[in-house]
Amino acid sequence: MFPIRDNIPSKNYPVVNYSLIAVDIAVFLIQLMLGSNENAFVYTYGFVPARYTIREIGLAFSMDQQFFSLVSFMFLHGGFFHLISNMWILYIFGDNVEDHMGPAKYLVFYILSGFVSCLAHFISGPNSNIPIIGASGAIAGVMGAYFILYPKAKILTLFFFPFIWEIPAYVFLGFWFILQIFSVMGSGINASGIAWWAHIGGFVFGVFMLKFFCRLPSPGSSNILSNATQRKKTFGLQTIRPMSPMDQPDLYGTIVITGYEALTGTTKMVNVPWGFQSRIYKVDVPAGVAPGKMIRLKGLGRIQAGGERGDLYLKVAIDNSRT
Repeated sequence: MFPIRDNIPSKNYPVVNYSLIAVDIAVFLIQLMLGSNENAFVYTYGFVPARYTIREIGLAFSMDQQFFSLVSFMFLHGGFFHLISNMWILYIFGDNVEDHMGPAKYLVFYILSGFVSCLAHFISGPNSNIPIIGASGAIAGVMGAYFILYPKAKILTLFFFPFIWEIPAYVFLGFWFILQIFSVMGSGINASGIAWWAHIGGFVFGVFMLKFFCRLPSPGSSNILSNATQRKKTFGLQTIRPMSPMDQPDLYGTIVITGYEALTGTTKMVNVPWGFQSRIYKVDVPAGVAPGKMIRLKGLGRIQAGGERGDLYLKVAIDNSRT
């Protein structure tokens, strides 16, 4: 079950979310360049519970290293797949949460989610001498916030290639959370090399602390940044649910673009559900297109009795909330 994207467009470019992804990638590249010294680097800047409970181990580190590792662990990763999977999930869910909170509050929320995740892991095994690394706990907090903010959002999900289904966010994220609980029940502490309690702790933090963060006042600089990063385009991939009057062969749907895209022209990929699977098509929207204009996709309608297909007509709608 691999998420491709959600159907909630963000109105602003998620500069903090993109920055977090960039920092994670940069730190991973540093890890790769360390060679044989990588293990020492991970042990120093990863989160090791025993460093805080066993005096002999803690004495090997400075006070600064002890405090810094409570944050730095979430920017380290154990391999390419670990990094890519985490960054993709953050890319899908983080932009909407940042859009709702604003850049400054989102950054604080993300860091605190990661801290609470390592605290949950610490409680589950305070004497563990195995470092935990990765952004999973912080991202779990973002997923928890998304679960509350957009429970009815649709997550475009790849099950078995080429089958793509849309799943409600509460189902996708709820299943993910239940999987973490079953994973804890089915394995001992660190038995699988995955800090399940960190995931659970981060997600619970996101669920219960979302409203508190939303009530906090946003700094003026955050509002200025939000205005400066407003998107001028809609999603490049849109889900179209076509309808047909009186069971006619032609289908009709709506494609949403911004006023800027109407002037300059744009290209979109549209996902059209067909039963239990979906198909993706390329749609070219010409420059100067007017609202209500119909774009014809030949042969993408219903199959007629003679084996021929009708057409799919997409009505152009302008999102006036974006310039």
